[in-house]
Amino acid sequence: MAETRPETGPGPDPETDLVLPCRDEAAALRELLPRVPSSLSVIVVDNGSTDGTADIARALGARVVSESRPGYGAAVHAGLLAATAPYVVVMDGDGSFDPEAALPLVDAIRRDEADLALGCRRPVTPGAQPWHARVGNRLVLRALRRRTGLRVRDIAPLRAARREALLELGVEDRRSGYPVELLDRAARAGWRVHEIDVDYHLRTAGTRSKVSGSVRGSLRAAYDFWRVLA
Repeated sequence: MAETRPETGPGPDPETDLVLPCRDEAAALRELLPRVPSSLSVIVVDNGSTDGTADIARALGARVVSESRPGYGAAVHAGLLAATAPYVVVMDGDGSFDPEAALPLVDAIRRDEADLALGCRRPVTPGAQPWHARVGNRLVLRALRRRTGLRVRDIAPLRAARREALLELGVEDRRSGYPVELLDRAARAGWRVHEIDVDYHLRTAGTRSKVSGSVRGSLRAAYDFWRVLA
């Protein structure tokens, strides 16, 4: 299958691309994109939205990639292929993170203190991380620790690394198992993994998580996680 490329022009050329995998996140992008630091060039990956996500992203100056294959991993991979900067940050586009939180992670990579920098979620508003999502997170990380010895506290939907290194790692999952396979492969490759605590907020009103927004979504994600670790 041909690589997905940006629909819009290249825009600014900083050293870091911020990849936002999105599906129906128009409401969040209206608030999030104006707050992105100027040192980050934004790539919004529209993963089958029906709410005008791509139009909002373009209007606010982001590069837009369309990925028709459903799945978080498919969206992230499309964003990595579209990126051109040497460093890349992947962050959920639902408004749960302050984009400023990405900067310390990028700094850790640029200073060569880590090969993979993870934002460890620290909920600061009630309900930001539902109980079933917290339990699933702990169980998967416990299994990952037994499998690889990697000791991390979060699956981390906010993370930074060098773009080429991420692509060379060869993560294959295109669904919810992508971040778990990434951690598994990074540990096996001997990567230095560094965690930084980041504030975690409620999603922007009018959006809904495809994973933690329901018990069913969490169970589906858990299946993807275990499939990767099997």
